[in-house]
Amino acid sequence: MLKSYQTEIFPTPEQKQIIHRTIGVCRFIYNFYLAHNKEIYEKEKRFVSGYEFSKWLNNVYLPQNPAFSWIREVSSKSVKQSIMNADKAFKNFFKHKTGFPNWKKKSNADVKMYFVKTERKVIIPCERHRIKIPTLDWVRLKEKGYIPTNPEIHIIKSGSVSMKAGRYYVSVLVEEPKPEKPVLNPFGIGIDLGVKDFAICSDGRTFQNINKSVRIRKLEKSLKPQKRKLSRKYESLKKSLTITKGEATRQNIQKQKQKVQKLHYRLDCIRTDYSNKVISVLVKTKPMWMTLENLNIKGMMKNRHLSKAIAQQKFFEFRIKMTAKCRAYGIELRFVDRFYPSSKTCHQCGYIKSDLKLSDRIYICPDCGYTADRDFNASLNLRDCQTYQIA
Repeated sequence: MLKSYQTEIFPTPEQKQIIHRTIGVCRFIYNFYLAHNKEIYEKEKRFVSGYEFSKWLNNVYLPQNPAFSWIREVSSKSVKQSIMNADKAFKNFFKHKTGFPNWKKKSNADVKMYFVKTERKVIIPCERHRIKIPTLDWVRLKEKGYIPTNPEIHIIKSGSVSMKAGRYYVSVLVEEPKPEKPVLNPFGIGIDLGVKDFAICSDGRTFQNINKSVRIRKLEKSLKPQKRKLSRKYESLKKSLTITKGEATRQNIQKQKQKVQKLHYRLDCIRTDYSNKVISVLVKTKPMWMTLENLNIKGMMKNRHLSKAIAQQKFFEFRIKMTAKCRAYGIELRFVDRFYPSSKTCHQCGYIKSDLKLSDRIYICPDCGYTADRDFNASLNLRDCQTYQIA
């Protein structure tokens, strides 16, 4: 069984320099592969695979262009992985799964420093407070004891080092024995996701919207003046005439930009942490099944009045993590069709109230007089729904 672990690290200044250099080379190689493929396609009408480009780069291009010898100064595994990532992006484009691959920008690019266990006998050692990464040597971990340290049971197969908002993270893929699945309880749970409250469960539990908390609102309030400062610095750069003043302004822009990034990242971490805790609480109940509605998130985002609130709830991320967690526990995760009238159907008699409005927060059945909270009624209908798909 393969399981991933991610935690923050504290690299030294020398190690930070190596990480920055490696990520920069990987970004350059990714963009170089895109440009080379476009050029070859315009001339010869064919696609260059990642393996073919790697051979051409190492055997033809670099020997003939010694000015680009700095590409060989970083880890070859990271460079090769960057090429294969671009190759995968092209193949997904040809299969009509995604759009045409985008260029990796320095200011906004998810590029990582990849490392892998090269030989069978060689292991990537990890201790309680540090991990030994190829080309970096020992790096200190922030969360002690999180990554498994027994090399006989837990083998680190590969990993990557990433950087976000001035912080550094290591993610490792560990091969470990498959745990025994727990004994499940003979009941199910229906979960209705919403904007007013994050999740309303059929067992009576309600998880509040974290975006309405004082902590989130204070951070969003402090974000506004920081973004305003950044905007003014960009305007100042346009008006600057001398080279010296322009360079100083660019440095201030980068400092201010990092402040904004840190606030955005802090908000994202709080929302992700809350979502993880909700999933953990629900899964530890150990029900036989859990039912969610197959929401049309892309269509919901087109509503300009609710798009921001929906994006902050991170419904799609919640669905992905819930699917993975249910598989690990052996819980059956059901998805009901998005057109199923869970909110309009009376749970007691089955009457469908077609004129139900979004502003009607209390469901009152005109047929049998059943009265309940709108979202709680929907969660009960989701729990007992008989037409569903299993994740």
